[in-house]
Amino acid sequence: MSPESFVRSLAKQPPAAAYLFIGPDAFERDRCRRALIERALTPEERADGITRVDLDETTVAAVLDDARSFSLFAPRRVIWAASAEAPLPRGRAADEDNSALLELASYLRDPNPGVVLVFDCQRYDFDGEDKAKLERVEKFWSAIPNVVEFRRYTIDAARRLAQDLAREAGLQLGAAELGMLVEALAGDAARIASEIEKLALYAGTQRRVTVEDIARLVPDAQETTIFALVNALARGDRRRSLEALDTLLREGEYLPLALTFLATQFRLALVAQDANLRSSQQIQAWFTRQGIRMWRDRADQIAQTVSAFPRQKLQFAVEKVFHADRALRDARPDDRVVMEELVFTLTA
Repeated sequence: MSPESFVRSLAKQPPAAAYLFIGPDAFERDRCRRALIERALTPEERADGITRVDLDETTVAAVLDDARSFSLFAPRRVIWAASAEAPLPRGRAADEDNSALLELASYLRDPNPGVVLVFDCQRYDFDGEDKAKLERVEKFWSAIPNVVEFRRYTIDAARRLAQDLAREAGLQLGAAELGMLVEALAGDAARIASEIEKLALYAGTQRRVTVEDIARLVPDAQETTIFALVNALARGDRRRSLEALDTLLREGEYLPLALTFLATQFRLALVAQDANLRSSQQIQAWFTRQGIRMWRDRADQIAQTVSAFPRQKLQFAVEKVFHADRALRDARPDDRVVMEELVFTLTA
């Protein structure tokens, strides 16, 4: 079930005896954890009624023994067992050792009333190499019928979340600044919530949040400065390009990483030109069909790069970035010299 379905079910009926939480998203997991505790325990019961264990450090049998025991001080309890992937048997034992699963199934046939078990796996994602591992986790805990999936937010969903959180905080956050924030945090909902809280404390509600505020407070927001460098290079504006480079250096940006972003930006723009993609919508749809994660603000950036760089200049930029990357790997006295040479070449 989804986090929304889980919260709705708690509003209609008491919690089940056990849940399996899987997936990497921390924001919705925290929301569901709070909803479960509020539903299962009164405020007076929460001090003694919440038990947290880690299955890297204890066994499933010990957790079930704890669940079966009765407490005079906490008649109702929530037992939160993290690292639900840890008990999975390895190698040959994977087909032979199912004692933990059998014991869990036995407990769930006659669970201790008033006790809610949550087995939590947030290590694996639903896509890529983690998919098979997550399927193994689900199979191992198949005795638990209530599975809550915490999938990562899409970029569009993350943007809507950021708008809602900014509105609740009374934060004056424009569309461009909102896009910068979401992109800098790669659509991570938990980080978006944390950074909006920081911005609300820093900027208050009386003035508009600026790009400088985000760059100053938000980790990884230097990527926007790199895009400013791309824009300045596209215009042939040497002064602005050098200013952007100087900003990156003052912020401690690792220059080979900045160069990698430049290379990726130019290559994606070149691919978009080859595919005759002009608008942001076309770029986002085309790259998404190719299995490349593309969000609206990134598509806007690529569209601007496509319109700013003629094809010949774009090919020239890709070639020069390649040579700069090779130069950064040499025993040079200063990486800044390499980057400044690149700026002078592309703005000649």
